[in-house]
Amino acid sequence: MKVLNIKNYAHIGDAYWELYVREHTIFMTENLKKLHEITVSFVNASFQSELLEKLKDILTEEELDLIRRAGNIKTSTVRRINRNLHRTATEFEVLIGYCYLHDKARLDELLSKIEKFITID
Repeated sequence: MKVLNIKNYAHIGDAYWELYVREHTIFMTENLKKLHEITVSFVNASFQSELLEKLKDILTEEELDLIRRAGNIKTSTVRRINRNLHRTATEFEVLIGYCYLHDKARLDELLSKIEKFITID
């Protein structure tokens, strides 16, 4: 499989993460407004940054290198309030996108660690 630009991994990782979250949240409520609120609470830079921090201890050297590279990409932050938060969320999306395209077993492993954090308190 062709190795892609880091931004491309972030793009597919963002899409995959949102779909993954939606697959889990649809069982939480039938109220569409509440469903949207729940989904957005998991598909945002702050939550994604928290998840990446929780995963860092189990990441391989290759994955750590990948997210280091992701942290260096230039992004449009004109409307972003917190550039560091956005950067960390992008690192998470790159990790998810890379695993989605290159190592689905590893993606499943990472998502199983994350799954317990996708709940409503």
